[in-house]
Amino acid sequence: MRFRVRKSAHVLERIGLAMAGAACGLFVAAHVGSSIDMLTSQGFIVVMMIAGAIGFYLGIDTPALPFHEPNGESDDSDGKIDIAEFLSAVGTFLATWMAFVSVNVIVFRGEPHIFWTIMIMLGWVVGVTMQIIAGAIARIR
Repeated sequence: MRFRVRKSAHVLERIGLAMAGAACGLFVAAHVGSSIDMLTSQGFIVVMMIAGAIGFYLGIDTPALPFHEPNGESDDSDGKIDIAEFLSAVGTFLATWMAFVSVNVIVFRGEPHIFWTIMIMLGWVVGVTMQIIAGAIARIR
């Protein structure tokens, strides 16, 4: 019984992360689509939402490398970083930051220069891509 509850909780957590990613994609798509006529389509919004859902599903809560080797020695001496953990953290921050900025632009009816709109779009795409790569790396090892 305990295993089923734990497994169900994990599935709900992953679905929640995917929904948060889809919402972030929706916010960025709404802002970018309202500023760039070429990107004003339902297809663009759906692609952004799917990418966000995949990125947040795979890229958040990735299994990290252990801090200590099994023999008890510290792993800090060789200076290795956990690239999956790094990509996950930076990608999550970047994607959510761009979504946060997009929501602020929408809510406060801002009209940023097209350069900033493009930077928001690129920042979000880079962040979600980093999350997807992090999730793939963490699951392969």
